[in-house]
Amino acid sequence: MTARPVKLLLTGSNGRLGTELRSLIPDIVAPGSSEMDITDLESVLAAVHRERPDVIVHAAAYTNVGGAEKDRQKCWAANVEGTRHMALAANAVGAKLIHISTDYVFDGEQGSYRESDTPGPVVNYYSLTKLVAEEAARSATSHLIIRTSFRPREFAYPVAFSDVYTSQDYVDIIAPQIALAVQHAADISDEVLHIATERKSVFELAKRRKPDVQEGSRSSASVRLPADVSLDSGRWASIYRNLNQER
Repeated sequence: MTARPVKLLLTGSNGRLGTELRSLIPDIVAPGSSEMDITDLESVLAAVHRERPDVIVHAAAYTNVGGAEKDRQKCWAANVEGTRHMALAANAVGAKLIHISTDYVFDGEQGSYRESDTPGPVVNYYSLTKLVAEEAARSATSHLIIRTSFRPREFAYPVAFSDVYTSQDYVDIIAPQIALAVQHAADISDEVLHIATERKSVFELAKRRKPDVQEGSRSSASVRLPADVSLDSGRWASIYRNLNQER
């Protein structure tokens, strides 16, 4: 008997990561916000009951770190209440929830964080909402929290900080790895995974695609930023190798 194909549903389909995932996984179901408003539980439940996915990829989020300080209600509604709704919906249809989280759940004092490291204390409001969202995601009976960080395909700013360290990369580098994890969700038993690349400064990353970028310091940022939120992605590297060998 041929196994039934896994049905995937994506939130945040028009976002930076969502756009890449739709291209990489053409058969993923990707309702827009008018069809499924993650801040409205009834809207979420209606869409999820209609589609009955096996896996929900929750990529929708409020990601403007500076804006979160000014519009806390909107940030909380999207990141925390939205994740609560997706977890409830996942449980309602027996789906696995893949929640896209961030390296900002760590305080940045240590760097090279592993999945088992205790997150917090948070350094800004965006970080707070994403940390609470992780706990909301854990209320899904079957879940995978992916901590990651990515930039647009081109570095968007004239200045990049040389004293902020990260494992983030450009979205076209990160998205194929997340797509692979999504497509093999049933084979991944981990509840938390770090999907990222090597540790470097934001300035080093920026220069790869914007050679004329100017060097700056986080002291000039309008919001408090963590110094080193680099992630240890060794666990994912091992899974990635095994999945590629099976292909």
